[in-house]
Amino acid sequence: MSKDVVDSQREQSHANHTMMQSSLDSDRARPAIPDQAENPRLVVEGLNIYYGATRVVHNVSISIKTRKVTAIIGPSGCGKSTFIRCLNRMHEVTPGARVEGKVLLDGENLYGPNVDPVQVRRRIGMVFQKPNPFPTMSIRDNVVAGFKLNGYRNQKDLDERAEKSLRMAALWEEVKDKIHRPGTDLSGGQQQRLCIARALAVDPEVLLMDEPCSALDPIATAKIEELIHELKETVTIVIVTHNMQQAARVSDDTAFFYLGELIEFGATATLFTTPEKRQTEDYITGRFG
Repeated sequence: MSKDVVDSQREQSHANHTMMQSSLDSDRARPAIPDQAENPRLVVEGLNIYYGATRVVHNVSISIKTRKVTAIIGPSGCGKSTFIRCLNRMHEVTPGARVEGKVLLDGENLYGPNVDPVQVRRRIGMVFQKPNPFPTMSIRDNVVAGFKLNGYRNQKDLDERAEKSLRMAALWEEVKDKIHRPGTDLSGGQQQRLCIARALAVDPEVLLMDEPCSALDPIATAKIEELIHELKETVTIVIVTHNMQQAARVSDDTAFFYLGELIEFGATATLFTTPEKRQTEDYITGRFG
């Protein structure tokens, strides 16, 4: 190989190295773009929950990420449902119930002195364990009930909102030809998706789901789980479930509660395979619960 060829290769190698180093330096200088999904949408700080003088949830602190699914698991009576009812101030509806601590939605304390609980429940919707469509309303009117409470009366807007919400709940194709029939005419799984559509109609930022599949058959359960995967593209979801397989299938993060305490919280894959706490391992392996 001639000296001129060798010199040319060296010059090209040096130029390539210089360009690569320049690119690396540029990347280091460029500020990182934060992943919004990794930022917390809800932050709970030192939450204590009471029924009268009895404290049922003890000093829970947890961060719930934006556009992720967080599962709450634990044996019956451990405080799972009570905990999520505090996230949208449903707990205080119960006589004698009270809360200490903070629940921050995008940095705003939802238990602040000037915060309207009704607005909180609009921003943080809830789907309950048993489907509860309004029995005197049609499918369409069930969906837009909350939307109408916010002052909307234009029929075209209401029809569009009903269709959009039913599509988001993967129910539109099944009910579009019977939209004016009672919501109670639907099957159990369809009624639960109707309730999800009703919650979505007011554009919530967070959707709480309290054991939404416990009363459903496996086929309806699979449809709800598929829907959860789709919804997390736009909505932050917190789901209480007694079904650990379901938690493993649908969630990104999992919190394990026991006797009113948060025992462990982390990425679902990690918590189910290499939990840090012995209590967590005993529960997920079926030693108790």
